[in-house]
Amino acid sequence: MDMTRPAHLPLVASHRQRLVIFCFLLTALFMATLDNQIVSTALPTIIGEFGELERFGWVGSAYLLASSASMPIYGKLGDLFGRKYVMLAAIVIFTIGSLTCGLAWSMDSLIASRILQGLGGGGIMVSIFSINADLFEPRERAKYQSYSSLVIMASGSLGPLLGGTMSELFGWRSIFLINLPVGIIAFTGISLLLPYRRPVRKPKIDYLGALLLAGTVASIVVWADSVTLFGSLVAWQSMVVVAIGALCAIFWVFVESRVPEPIVPLKLFRDSTFSLFLVVAFCTGGVAIGMANYFALFLQTTTGLSPTIASFCFVATTSGIVIGSILTGRLISVSGRYKPFTLIGLGLNIAALFIFSQLPVGTPIYFILGFMLMQGLAIGFGQQAPIIGVQNSAPREDVGAATGAVTLMRMAGASIAISIYGAIVAAGIRGVGTSIPGVDDIGSLTPTMMLALPEASRMAVHALYAHAFVPVFIAGSIIAVVGFIAGCMLKPVRLPSMQVAEKRTAPENKPDAA
Repeated sequence: MDMTRPAHLPLVASHRQRLVIFCFLLTALFMATLDNQIVSTALPTIIGEFGELERFGWVGSAYLLASSASMPIYGKLGDLFGRKYVMLAAIVIFTIGSLTCGLAWSMDSLIASRILQGLGGGGIMVSIFSINADLFEPRERAKYQSYSSLVIMASGSLGPLLGGTMSELFGWRSIFLINLPVGIIAFTGISLLLPYRRPVRKPKIDYLGALLLAGTVASIVVWADSVTLFGSLVAWQSMVVVAIGALCAIFWVFVESRVPEPIVPLKLFRDSTFSLFLVVAFCTGGVAIGMANYFALFLQTTTGLSPTIASFCFVATTSGIVIGSILTGRLISVSGRYKPFTLIGLGLNIAALFIFSQLPVGTPIYFILGFMLMQGLAIGFGQQAPIIGVQNSAPREDVGAATGAVTLMRMAGASIAISIYGAIVAAGIRGVGTSIPGVDDIGSLTPTMMLALPEASRMAVHALYAHAFVPVFIAGSIIAVVGFIAGCMLKPVRLPSMQVAEKRTAPENKPDAA
């Protein structure tokens, strides 16, 4: 394999080989992103075996914490050592973590295994976008980046359904053990087909910066989950976490401004495209990934659908994601512009979430499915632009770091939004005194129990939850508005064509004069 191919040209000359490599990359990405959601519907079964209900939240939080904290570090390691071996290492770590999850003998061992699994998952999610930048030239990359974003969103929608189905048919351990053959296939394909491009600079790892960044991110994720952990976002334990995170962030900026190879080069912030897309990525993560679980809860508590049928309703959202992602990728590839699609996606998000906040109890399910399709289109239109934009604005030697930063912000937005939405729903349920016949504790009412209630009691529960979800969807709309404002401030950049890219050694932003 040719390792002498110029850095400004795609890493692989053969289009067929690029497609095969890309399929293996998507396999690894689907495996890693699916584990964000697949465990959610299996948790009741896991709790039934291990007990320790008060710690169940950490089964999901441990994965999110480890993956989020490791993303920028993996991006930088790819810049320093080459993306191929960093990607392969991430797949190995994730696969070993999946094996230990499947063999867990206690809640402690499962949480520890989820941390190991998350450390690999974070590397997979970052590395694939960086490798895409090596495989495809800027305009062609837009089309394939859309497929990557599609896999992330589709896994979030299919995860709850697959988790519940596999747990019921094969036991909860199967949701982790299924990753072993998938991981082996992805590892083998990538190791055999993906060439290794040796970086031109000598590796100098910023260990202190990596530690401080991990501490900052970990503090954000723990604080976002502090309602579950400490009972309140402003509990004294939560404030200690915030203080630790603030100190880590301050020292991180100090360190990054002085080391030769920072984890996230501060020079990237000189281009407003990078800074604005961090805000956009944070907001799209909050309204796309963060909202997924709450749509499932909304459907089950306000319409009386069973968990399985409610999961199938996500086909509408997934269909919208497919249509929006593929259409946007092709249009960006043809036009070279990504800003309009950022605004279209966030604009649709604002409209869809506001409509959901106004839906009355008893709204026909086909209307709800139509609005879920609209939400899917919004996600599809807006997901790939942040990655494409920062990769185009960053110097080639910093593409991995820039990609890691954007991916991190997307996951951080999802994490914080999940906690905000959860706190709003919980406050809405607790804050309303109810005397519904047959309901002793509405917070412990499962969908199956809800279906068994008398008609009058069931409608009262539906009305209560519908009222509690109004501020959730309004909060989502506000987050989308913030992202829309940041999107409006983006420069009207046009991606270079292949002919232009071949004439220079690094991407360069050129505001569209038209």
